[in-house]
Amino acid sequence: MKLTLEIWRQEGPKAKGGMKTYPVDGIDGDMSFLEMLDVLNEELINKGEIPVEFDHDCREGICGSCDLQINGEPHGPDRMVTTCQLHMRKFKDGDTIIIEPFRAKAFPVIKDLIVDRSAFDRIQQAGGYISVNTSGNTVDANATPIEKEKADESFYAATCIGCGACVAACKNASAMLFTSAKVSQFALLPQGEVEASERVENMVKQMDLEGFGNCTNTGACEIECPKGISLENIARMNREYMSAVSEG
Repeated sequence: MKLTLEIWRQEGPKAKGGMKTYPVDGIDGDMSFLEMLDVLNEELINKGEIPVEFDHDCREGICGSCDLQINGEPHGPDRMVTTCQLHMRKFKDGDTIIIEPFRAKAFPVIKDLIVDRSAFDRIQQAGGYISVNTSGNTVDANATPIEKEKADESFYAATCIGCGACVAACKNASAMLFTSAKVSQFALLPQGEVEASERVENMVKQMDLEGFGNCTNTGACEIECPKGISLENIARMNREYMSAVSEG
């Protein structure tokens, strides 16, 4: 397969970036999108040129590092996959593919296709934890009954890998889906009830401080999410937040 790649190149956070065209040939349909970029970079290195910087780690759809905007879609044209799970069979011979970093004020570009998503880390640090009192006799986890439906919902929320596709898909660059998933995974469990009010207030406050926009209610975030995180989590977070504010 022969392709034309239009790739965003930017030397650093303060440098002016722009699109640059790269032709690639010999691409197999069974290659992942990142393997295709590896082929391009190998060619660039052999020519003595600077390779394209892009983020990746596990390449198994687990870590959420491979945050690329491909032809205007976070993680590309497939559904329920990360960029590393996207295969080149989704494209046709002769296609032009536009590759950009995730676009959001709260995700500043570090270099080329790599963005700084540490804003997500700070949101989690603001309240995405449960304090455990270890003094005295600790209660066995199995001694706290949890309804299966609640346990399942908490697990589904916890599958969020923090890739940022929800932010990139939203016209307001909202982080509501991510934040609500992190709130929900604790709010649904009895262990998270003690700090529920403090947690949701702190995480929402940090989300706003990071510069993320408001929810648009268009649902693009759920559609583009590689883990299918439900919009119901946003509704739950709003209820949790209103309850916390009214109590305060």
